Amino acid sequence: MQYLPRLAVIVSMIFLIACNSGYSVKYRETSDESTPMAKAMPLDSSESTPVFVAALPKSTPNRELLAQSWETYRRRFIQGDGRVIDYEAGDRSTSEGQAYAMLRAVLIDDAATFALTLNWGENNLQRQANGKRIDKLWAWQWGRNAEGKWGAIDSNFASDGDIDAITALILASRRWNRPEYLDLAKAKLQDLWNLSIIVGHGGKLYLLPGPAAAFVGNASTIYLNPSYFAPYAFRLFAQVDPQHDWLSLVNTSYEVLEKSASLSAVGLPSDWVAQDTKTGKYQPLPQTSQLQTLYGFDAYRVWWRLSLDVAWFNSPQARRYLQTYSRYLQKVWRERSRLPARIDLQGKELVGYEATAQYAMLYAAWELVEPRLAKELLEKKLLPQYKQGIWDDKSAYYTQNLAWLGMLPPSVLPQQLLKAKP
Repeated sequence: MQYLPRLAVIVSMIFLIACNSGYSVKYRETSDESTPMAKAMPLDSSESTPVFVAALPKSTPNRELLAQSWETYRRRFIQGDGRVIDYEAGDRSTSEGQAYAMLRAVLIDDAATFALTLNWGENNLQRQANGKRIDKLWAWQWGRNAEGKWGAIDSNFASDGDIDAITALILASRRWNRPEYLDLAKAKLQDLWNLSIIVGHGGKLYLLPGPAAAFVGNASTIYLNPSYFAPYAFRLFAQVDPQHDWLSLVNTSYEVLEKSASLSAVGLPSDWVAQDTKTGKYQPLPQTSQLQTLYGFDAYRVWWRLSLDVAWFNSPQARRYLQTYSRYLQKVWRERSRLPARIDLQGKELVGYEATAQYAMLYAAWELVEPRLAKELLEKKLLPQYKQGIWDDKSAYYTQNLAWLGMLPPSVLPQQLLKAKP
């Protein structure tokens, strides 16, 4: 199996999709000159913030803030044609960015923005060979190529972006009675299953972060990203695609999350891990790899994804994980009232700065298992960093998404949208 030559090339590109965005951190300042606002074409502002406030239940904490944040994000980061722009990465767009916008739109009942961002992705992120579309998944990166032309610049897919997009499509089909959205979700699920699910240790099925050529290190090693595992999404997928065993991915997601935590002396999830498919053991990725086994900007999303499995599907396994594996961070927070943005496998602080994105993802988790600490995070780290619709600085694409998703109570989604129609 000649994977390694391709691995070095493809991983170097796909590495960026996980958005271990060291630039989206607390206290960074960005000047107007480095923010290409002139290139943004704001959406029609006829749907103002009060409309989005009304879309959230009156009991929603920080209701006005969440509505204002979404309206600001629409105007600043989403072009009039639906393209989501990551200003801090060469004005590129990603499948992840389009999917976050779709998910946020369906959660706040914004059908117009959902349709725009979906259509842009479908029209511009097609994976092609010889000029023909090869599947329903999205190329992960779109931007300016070496010749200065705009278009898809990496046709590999990133499974987290496709998972979030499919989840949004299923919820949107139910919220707005749009059967065509469900049809598209089902078509995407077929390709996601065929291209991103692999047999690992013991004949069990695991989710790869993208193409096998990029994430199968050799005949007995697969590379996995714990923050891509979305048990709540796999439960939804099982409802609409019973031909495939999506629930088996719920089991292997928790297996990877729990067993790979032992790589960290303080029990934290890692951005990337490797599985020996012969022994089932988890190990750090090689030090020569651009993908790193440490707690950083990818791993934050584990807290949020499992909090959705608790809130939407009452998963005791998710609740136990959130309590057990965030204990070290609970301890550090109690002692210092701050958390480093990156921590190595020995529990050593790797950087001196903090990350609002981490606080937001932990807020979602601690709201469920340590509400007193969640309240402290909100009051000391999240609300102080929010000003006029923006967290941190006005180019921080990743932070805007994670802060909003982490602070939005999962209960705002009507429960009937989580159930398959009879």
